[in-house]
Amino acid sequence: MRAGQVKKKTVKPVPQQVRIIGGQWKRTPLAVVDADGLRPTPDRVRETVFNWLTHVFDGDWAAVKALDLFAGSGALGFEVASRGAAQVLMIENHAPALRQLQAAQEKLQANQIQIVRGDALLKLRELAATKQTFSLIFLDPPYHQEWLQKTLPLCVALLEPDAYVYAEAETSLDTHAPWLDGWEIIRADQAGMVFYHLLRYGKPSGNQA
Repeated sequence: MRAGQVKKKTVKPVPQQVRIIGGQWKRTPLAVVDADGLRPTPDRVRETVFNWLTHVFDGDWAAVKALDLFAGSGALGFEVASRGAAQVLMIENHAPALRQLQAAQEKLQANQIQIVRGDALLKLRELAATKQTFSLIFLDPPYHQEWLQKTLPLCVALLEPDAYVYAEAETSLDTHAPWLDGWEIIRADQAGMVFYHLLRYGKPSGNQA
């Protein structure tokens, strides 16, 4: 180093994290790994969504069986477990994110949570083949890869009566799209670039292309 030069300190990036906002693990931080397409649902959005869900389930979280298909940071899956959901199945295909989920589960001793590694489409078909059903499914996939179009129709076979699906997307969902036939948007809102929806499945209208 030449005279007069000041050695610059290497600043390590602060690890990103989100916090559980309600229930027994309220304020518990969840680490977010650096992975392409991983965008934890913002606190503001989760607060709104869980207000919706508290209303539709009449606060009876103990009766809820949830599937978090693109678990990522676990922000949605751990949130619903924190509020008392009976069972939560998290599916994640990214190894570092999976390890982070397992570490958080161990730390919280969250025995009602099952964490599985696997491809979303394959796991949906496996769950349908074994006739597993859920009262709540979270779909928060990476954007711009048409994951909702691919996965939402497969979710129909997994729904219990009066079940709901929460879906995030890069645009507002178009109810005229053929892949949304039979789905009703119960609630929807936008926060910045996040469009989020609460869906319920009824009978197809018969106008599929």
